Amino acid sequence: MVAEITSSSQYPYPIKTIVVLVQENRSFDHMIGWMKSLNPELDGVTGSESNPISTSDPNSPLIYFGDKSVYVDPDPGHSIQAIFEQVFGLTWAQYTSLSSSSSSNNEELHVLRPNMQGFAQNAESTQKGMAASVMNGFKPDMVPVYKELVAEFGVCDRWFASVPASTQPNRLYVHSATSHGATSNDTEKLIEGFPQKTIFESLDESGLSFGIYYQYPPATLFYR
Repeated sequence: MVAEITSSSQYPYPIKTIVVLVQENRSFDHMIGWMKSLNPELDGVTGSESNPISTSDPNSPLIYFGDKSVYVDPDPGHSIQAIFEQVFGLTWAQYTSLSSSSSSNNEELHVLRPNMQGFAQNAESTQKGMAASVMNGFKPDMVPVYKELVAEFGVCDRWFASVPASTQPNRLYVHSATSHGATSNDTEKLIEGFPQKTIFESLDESGLSFGIYYQYPPATLFYR
């Protein structure tokens, strides 16, 4: 998305053009975590981070975060259920079982901590051996464009997804500051279209021009 402030605008802003580049789901640590070696102030990775293969087994082997990423195929799970497991170390089935059972279990739910220990476990449930791929990031030289951007510009290392879920709900947030309750790529709802006002309507109302450039059908088609 590119928004331009034209000469006819009533706002004399010094910024003329804003570019928002929306890419596919990737974690901060996967793409930029090892940039900490270039900028120690970055909240990145050091290689001391680890995940157990099984969060329920106290003797489970640990997988440490490495710098051997080239690509990840297939994609790690990024449904709201998968991300819940990755963040809390508890499968969605375990969570729903606890939440529907005794009050003592409900008390246990109240003290759930986002320990970030379920990434390897969730990856292994997706594909055997996938945990090793998930627990890796790119060396800075493997992603030279990102490396240059990190060196020259500010990096938001505490900017989290609007919805801990799949692609389209987060794209909806980009365009309209809400997913209208969507937590998945619900094809039926996407085809029907969402009713909320988008940033493009606000830009138009303010007399600002904009352009939408895309590789695949843009998420802006998912509005009524």
